[in-house]
Amino acid sequence: MTKKLYYDSAYLTEWQTSISKTIEKEDGYYVILEETAFYPDGGGQPSDEGFINGISVLDVISEGDEVLHKLGRLPEETKVNCEINWTRRFDHMQHHSGQHLLSAVCEDLYQATTLSFHLGTDYATIDVNQPELGADQLSRIENEVNRQIYLNHNILSYFVAEDELAQLQLVKQPKVTENIRIVEIKDVEYNACGGTHVASTGEIGMIKLLKADKQKGNTRIYFKCGYRALEEFNDNQRILGALSVKFNTGKDEIIDRIEKWENEQKLLQAELNSLKEKYDGYVIQELLSNREGHLLAHIFEDKSLKDLQNLATKLTTESNLPVLLATAVENKVVLAHNGSFDPSCGAYFKANLGSYNGKG
Repeated sequence: MTKKLYYDSAYLTEWQTSISKTIEKEDGYYVILEETAFYPDGGGQPSDEGFINGISVLDVISEGDEVLHKLGRLPEETKVNCEINWTRRFDHMQHHSGQHLLSAVCEDLYQATTLSFHLGTDYATIDVNQPELGADQLSRIENEVNRQIYLNHNILSYFVAEDELAQLQLVKQPKVTENIRIVEIKDVEYNACGGTHVASTGEIGMIKLLKADKQKGNTRIYFKCGYRALEEFNDNQRILGALSVKFNTGKDEIIDRIEKWENEQKLLQAELNSLKEKYDGYVIQELLSNREGHLLAHIFEDKSLKDLQNLATKLTTESNLPVLLATAVENKVVLAHNGSFDPSCGAYFKANLGSYNGKG
């Protein structure tokens, strides 16, 4: 059985141990260590990354009492030095502790029980059993969860026997009956959990709620903690700064300026569409008056495919002749008629485009 050092301390990042077993699977090589601080994927928390004798740890999984470490190649020695990617580990600690605190606040304020937790590379989510949470409710949750962060509650983890559980007011009952690990946020909650956590709520830094949407009759809350929340703030500031420069205004007036710009664009587009209609009318008359034989054909230098399609539709209402239009700038053609001819335009293209290395 692998000794799981991450239960003793989530802050251990370097240690020496021995390889007790190597395994070759279809998807690569795995090693089992006598002692490991690499956390395996589980409970909504992704696995750790790092190095074993300088070899990258690609994945960590749990199989029974053993922890398997996937490597790109096997180490030559059995005695190994192990190192955890601390940036990734601490990010996971911030978000897992943040999730516990956020879930506790949702439960306390709105009886919104957490059904699931997912920690992704971009954001984290919890699903709570409320059909909807409005903007005011989310704002209240965010303010309260950050207030609890600033109170800097201690976060403890320890194992209890099954008969000790009755003395604890758990968020939910664990599925296991032995080796029950409790994560306690002092004065907040007791939770059965095997994940890695910070030592106090202050280390979560902050929690920023991003949005909430409906999910199968429940509500999914998207959030970021700690350094990710800071990066989110910095990204938003960068975007706001760029918009302020672009519209030559302060951030508080950006929305008004964008709305004004949108209205101007709508007026310009309406004017452009009107001019296009008039221009298309002149083009149609010219094509009809200059037609040769039983085909309306013309090559345009700078029209888009959409423009050709609109023009072809108008031409087929004005004439029973087939229409063949091309655009040089996009190297595309449009063939159309109003149904007065037997050949299907699509079938004709399919039969003949290959001769010209075309497709469509």
